[in-house]
Amino acid sequence: MIDEPLYPIAVLIDELKNEDIQLRLNSIRRLSTIARALGEERTRKELIPFLSENNDDDDEVLLAMAEELGVFIPYVGGVEYANVLLPPLETLCTVEETCVRDKAVESLCRIGAQMREQDLVESFIPLVKRLAAGEWFTARVSSCGLFHIAYPSAPEALKTELRAIYSQLCQDDMPMVRRSAATNLGKFAATVEAPHLKVDIMSMFDDLTQYDQDSVRLLAVEGCAALGKLLEPQDCVAHILPVMVNFSQDKSWRVRYMVANQLFELCEAVGPEPTRLDLVPAYVRLLRDNEAEVRIAAAGKVTKFCRILNPELAIQHILPCVKELSTDSSQYVRSALASVIMGMAPALGKDATIDQLLPIFLSLLKDEFPDVRLNIISKLDQVNQVIGIDLLSQSLLPAIVELAEDRHWRVRLAIIEYIPLLASQLGVGFFDDKLGALCMQWLKDKVYSIRDAAANNVKRLAEEFGPDWAMQHIVPQVLDMINNPHYLYRMTILHAISLLASVMGSDVTCSKLLPVVINASKDRVPNIKFNVAKVLQSLIPIVDQSVLEKTIRPCLVELSEDPDVDVRFFASQALQSIDHVIMSS
Repeated sequence: MIDEPLYPIAVLIDELKNEDIQLRLNSIRRLSTIARALGEERTRKELIPFLSENNDDDDEVLLAMAEELGVFIPYVGGVEYANVLLPPLETLCTVEETCVRDKAVESLCRIGAQMREQDLVESFIPLVKRLAAGEWFTARVSSCGLFHIAYPSAPEALKTELRAIYSQLCQDDMPMVRRSAATNLGKFAATVEAPHLKVDIMSMFDDLTQYDQDSVRLLAVEGCAALGKLLEPQDCVAHILPVMVNFSQDKSWRVRYMVANQLFELCEAVGPEPTRLDLVPAYVRLLRDNEAEVRIAAAGKVTKFCRILNPELAIQHILPCVKELSTDSSQYVRSALASVIMGMAPALGKDATIDQLLPIFLSLLKDEFPDVRLNIISKLDQVNQVIGIDLLSQSLLPAIVELAEDRHWRVRLAIIEYIPLLASQLGVGFFDDKLGALCMQWLKDKVYSIRDAAANNVKRLAEEFGPDWAMQHIVPQVLDMINNPHYLYRMTILHAISLLASVMGSDVTCSKLLPVVINASKDRVPNIKFNVAKVLQSLIPIVDQSVLEKTIRPCLVELSEDPDVDVRFFASQALQSIDHVIMSS
């Protein structure tokens, strides 16, 4: 018989040596439970050494272990014993599988952030140095992600050594190590003192930007914006700006793509004048790049660029490119442009929007690719704020009406979702003339999502224009459709009635809506009948008790005896709701 305290570790050992990977995984995921059973001291002396020696070759098990150890400080006795967790994680930092190493680095960072300064110097920094000097590249890759934790607590001499080590990693023979150094340079730079930032970090940055592999250079681009924010504007102009401008003409499209994504952030770091002189020409080059992916990335930043430039500069330099992009051969470029172009209107002002942007909006609204049309529709309110509703209705409304009958249902859906906003902007008179009939037409659409959205739309319009308007313009037309020969359309009308009831109030519900629902309970299709039961249940809070007893309950009692099981189920649910309401009142 095994002693009781030894039992958990014995089970763990057995399960971790089991051939079944699922058993091994489960035992790793229960490490915290096992640690609690063992107690803090035995966890430190038995469990952690066992895990350090565990040479499981399955990446899933190792990944789970790396994750578990990151939150293990409470189980080993708190922060003063955190250093015992470092050996197993150090081993995991050297494995071949990237996701295991990344998780081990993440856990080490989490533990290092909580460790005492003395422990960092005695245990954590030596670990970083060992990994950085590792013979196998995986250790060196992992070490790059730990410097920003180790550096702040190091004494001055060690800080100098750590900067030198990181500099060596930036010149490593293995591209994977350089990539990791480039990725983590921004984090490390944020912990380095200002004088060393200009000298040491910038020389590392220069090494990375001149490497011949584009995978390293594009990660160095990411560091440009991070470093730009740490440096003074004049240093940023001297060191970072020339690199970024050079990268905007890099032979690799991936590097140019990264520049297109990062350029806007650098504008904020260098200030308005260098932006106008150097970054705007670079951005224009990217907007006209021969690779579609680069144009997509650049087009996505058009609005942000226009906001930081004055309107004259934007009209002079950016707008001609926007016109070209609106007729780009790639539908994805046009789609990226359509998703942001509406935001240019406030930045350019009313006159430029009317003269220059409106024709572009109209051409994109008629684009053959549905996503382009969708992206324009979803941002129309931004233009309305600038040019006013009269001009919007004259120029864009005909295109919107055309899209309301678009062959792609997602485009119709986007229009429906935009209708309440459009209604509030157009006002009741204009809405009745142009869009009222469309809203009813959508209730009979072939696609369920459109019918469902149309029912919600009817409710939102009733809320926007008030019950009196709804009584005159919506309720009669909706109720007329309950006799449609197709049962799916009749179901949509029942759904619309249940939504309208909450807006219309008790009187209209009892006099107009309820009789139609009661009549539908005689329908021959079971789906209609159980939907009647659901609608009646939704009306319970709206109508008064006498209507519940005289009208709704008899109908539900009849439905609860229906041959169809679903009809009986929903009718009995509704009857229980009535009983509950009556008992509580």
